[in-house]
Amino acid sequence: MQPLNVVLLQSDSRVAESLVSALASSSTSVRQVKSFGELRNSIEKHVAGIAILDMEAASISDVEHLSREFPKARIVCTHRLADEDMWAAALNAGAVDVCPPSDTRGILRAALGNHVMNHSAAA
Repeated sequence: MQPLNVVLLQSDSRVAESLVSALASSSTSVRQVKSFGELRNSIEKHVAGIAILDMEAASISDVEHLSREFPKARIVCTHRLADEDMWAAALNAGAVDVCPPSDTRGILRAALGNHVMNHSAAA
């Protein structure tokens, strides 16, 4: 099975380390970036199927642009204080979910979707 390419923009270095570690053990290739521009470029360059985006480093408009520019990519947003309005706006903009950055399991579930199920069934 081919590894999935993931691009991660996360402002909290501890959260980023945790996500990189968890994603690496799920048969994925993870590239951590420092800016939204770098995120866009990396999705394109590495044909990333998943973008994990810290909403403290981007906007709903950015999510919408990513969704239009990379319609096959799964976009998962994170935010420390996401409320229902932000969650709804992010989903309407094209994200598959908005998770607290501390919810590594939820982020992985949203990011990997069926890949986790398929990978587990193949094991």
